[in-house]
Order: sequence, then C-alpha cells, then structure tokens
Amino acid sequence: AVVSTQSGHYGRDPKPDNKLTFDLLSSVALSGTNHEGDQPPHLTLKDDAVPMQRNYALFDGPEQRFCPAGVYEYVPEEEGDGYKLQINAQNCVHCKTCDIKCPSQNINWVVPEGGGGPTYNGM
Repeated sequence: AVVSTQSGHYGRDPKPDNKLTFDLLSSVALSGTNHEGDQPPHLTLKDDAVPMQRNYALFDGPEQRFCPAGVYEYVPEEEGDGYKLQINAQNCVHCKTCDIKCPSQNINWVVPEGGGGPTYNGM
C-alpha cells in the first residue's frame, strides 16, 4: 500500500555494499535491456499534471520508489523551484510494476516495438 506523506513515513534504501546489494544502473545493465533510440515511447502519462498535483503532493512521488529499474525520478524544474517527473524509459526492464502500482493509474505501459527490452543472458 502507498502511504500518504500526510500520515506516515518511510525510509530510503541504504547504499549498496556490492556483495549482497548492488547499485541500480549496474543491475539494469545486467538485464541486457535494449531500446532503439528512434522507437515510439512505450511509457507515457495519461495526464502530465497528475504526478506533481496528486502523486507527489499526497504520496511523495511513489513512482521514484516502486520502479525496480529507476525509470521514474523527480528532477528540479529548469525554471522555478518546483519538480517534474522525468521518465528514463531506456532503463525499463518491462516488469509492468508502474502500470500496476501507480496510485492514480496515470502511467500507460505498452509493449515496445521491435522486441526491445531485457534479454537476461545467462539465465
């Protein structure tokens, strides 16, 4: 369950020790994920205003925590003091967690074209 920032607190993950836990980008690289640069985006928002107006305001932006590949992050606006949701679709490992866990059901996940995505070599 997503805990409202108005009613609860949750901690951040500890730094990886590189023995049992590893950094995110190294783990994504091991998945062999490949997306062509010119393909249409497979992750889109139904409403661009929802992440800040609802998800960030009520739940401290759960997208930045539920995605195991770190696809979603809140970054500072280029102008002003606010933040915006940035989608790093190239890191997506196609688990569809975002499609399931977004409290606003605002993320539209579609199958990427051309068979891109994780290969998981060696499994």
